[in-house]
Amino acid sequence: MTPERFGSWNYYPELLAQPVPRYTSYPTAAEFRDDNFAAHQHEALSAVRGDVSLYLHIPFCHEICWYCGCNTGAANRTARLAAYLDALHAEIVAVSRLLDKSVRISRIAFGGGSPNAIAPTDFVRLVDALLVNFRVPWPVFSIELDPRSLTPAWLMAIRGIGVIRASLGVQTFDPGVQAAIGRVQPRDDIARAVDGLRQGGVESINFDLMYGLPGQDDAILAATLDETVAMGADRIALFGYAHVPHMIARQRRIDATALPDQRDRFRMAAQGHAQLERSGYKPVGFDHFAKPGDGLAHAATTGRLRRNFQGFTDDPAPVLIGLGASSISQFDTGFVQNEKNIGRYRMLAASGHLPGRRGLARSAEDHRRGSLITSLLCRGWATIDGDLAAGATNRLAPFLARGLIRREADRLILEPGSEPYARSIAAVFDAYRAGDRQFSSAV
Repeated sequence: MTPERFGSWNYYPELLAQPVPRYTSYPTAAEFRDDNFAAHQHEALSAVRGDVSLYLHIPFCHEICWYCGCNTGAANRTARLAAYLDALHAEIVAVSRLLDKSVRISRIAFGGGSPNAIAPTDFVRLVDALLVNFRVPWPVFSIELDPRSLTPAWLMAIRGIGVIRASLGVQTFDPGVQAAIGRVQPRDDIARAVDGLRQGGVESINFDLMYGLPGQDDAILAATLDETVAMGADRIALFGYAHVPHMIARQRRIDATALPDQRDRFRMAAQGHAQLERSGYKPVGFDHFAKPGDGLAHAATTGRLRRNFQGFTDDPAPVLIGLGASSISQFDTGFVQNEKNIGRYRMLAASGHLPGRRGLARSAEDHRRGSLITSLLCRGWATIDGDLAAGATNRLAPFLARGLIRREADRLILEPGSEPYARSIAAVFDAYRAGDRQFSSAV
């Protein structure tokens, strides 16, 4: 039976039936265990050498969008925000004191939530604290922003700090779909944000977009992509909306009967991929796109693309230190996640304690399989050890039979058109996979 074809992709629904992780790490956060990881955190931080990246989590937003799965809360209590920032400053000091003198901070990313939910003066104070406490010779600053609350004062702070990369939460330009997901933001707000960031010296602007939203159809998605291209976004992340109201209570406000089905989602993803390619963007992995001159596209072309908790990245640093509630640190020895609950995080950090409360130690086998999965997703091929190849033969067979992969000696290679199946193929080598785990749809 000839499969349906959308753009350059064939639709094999049976290969997408099993939800799979996004593989921003391996093992994934689903394998983290709850425990007091402060001792492991202390040991791992003390062992770090060389270049390191920082991620600071601001778990607040002026408005809570219904679709959002981030750890965030309403920024409507001044005292609560102030107490959180005091705790974050305390964690900055505590972590910096554990680092070896050889450690240099090469990149600093602010995410959330919405970092611009705090006052721009508080943002500047945080940056000052980082520069005072860490060795930061020539940092690359990036920040996630809500265009609805990007004030002139915030734009001035961004310019003064020297932020060169920014990501805007856009999702869709369609007013009806915006209302259906609880994120109403007029086009002019987004255009004003882009213009202000460009004038402030930001070199690379990313738009976060979504398909599979309630009431969204092909024409609505196409119009959003056209608008995104017209505004000159340098990078685009086109994610499939994951509707999991049993895990994220705020999603219960979304009308599930208005959501596109699996076939429609696949068609939208294929349409988006083809439309952005025609518009001159280079596909990066399975859900990112970048202009050819952007650093992300260059990393994909030269084989330097990596994957971390922020998705596909050109960040070469082997260590990522997370600061703030729920943030995750990535070390060679494992992963440590800070306390998720904002109140408990404040108490721990403010009293000088390291707040790591979840995590996982990585074994040699974890490193082996993780490198394989990363190579498949970032380079489109991987060298497969004989025992892993033998153990994966049966599960790879459906992908091989449909021409989505090929074998060349000890290499497994993803064929053109395999993009929507890349995560499912990578999951074949995940030793932790189990049928009852709750992950997002592969497309």
